[in-house]
Amino acid sequence: MRSAGFLSERQRRLAWVGFLLAAFQAPAAAQLIDDASWLFAVVVALLVAAVIIADDTQRRRPTAD
Repeated sequence: MRSAGFLSERQRRLAWVGFLLAAFQAPAAAQLIDDASWLFAVVVALLVAAVIIADDTQRRRPTAD
């Protein structure tokens, strides 16, 4: 039996939505804005991706019986 991750299903779904929004917003902002503020969207996308990967790793770990 697999253990549950630290994110609930709703939080996991919202994390994916946030990741996709930040990932698609960064290139659009890079083309529209002259300064490097679009890098913030890249950093946010990477942080959310790290949380999703950590949750996925914990979900795949077998539970101790």
